[in-house]
Amino acid sequence: MAMRVLAPLVLFALVSACVAPPSAPPPPPPRPVAVPRPLPAPPPAPDWRDRPYSPGTWTYRRDPRGSIALFGPVGADASLTLRCDLGARQIYLSRAGNAATPLTIRTSSTARSIPVQPVGGALPYVAAALAPSDPILEAMGFSRGRFAVEQAGQPVLTVPSWAEIGRVTEDCRG
Repeated sequence: MAMRVLAPLVLFALVSACVAPPSAPPPPPPRPVAVPRPLPAPPPAPDWRDRPYSPGTWTYRRDPRGSIALFGPVGADASLTLRCDLGARQIYLSRAGNAATPLTIRTSSTARSIPVQPVGGALPYVAAALAPSDPILEAMGFSRGRFAVEQAGQPVLTVPSWAEIGRVTEDCRG
């Protein structure tokens, strides 16, 4: 009789040993790797004195007409030029572009609007003629580190106040 009672228990133990325990839930799928989105460009600083310089550097050279300082990216056309025309005793301030709207020059000591005219040439530029004694030239040359050239419809140029500005001015003063 013990056999009769033990047999079902043994059979139950054998059957239950064949049944696998419930499986663990599958691991969660890997999280997709978040691809960082590029950050938008920061808005321009509200004060022009806090903006980074425009791309480029100043170069200076002399030629038969006088001297010229050019600002812009190396190997590209100048964004801004100052030319001393010795024959006319004038300094021509030129900016790339063809908009005949005035240039506004902002320095650490002054801000001034200067009317410009389109000039001929293979590349479009607008220019203003200035006397070598014009105070805006001193203000540009001695502005605290930089000055700004603004024109409606054009990007603002934030230009370093380097010695090339003073050299062209002094060349024309003779």
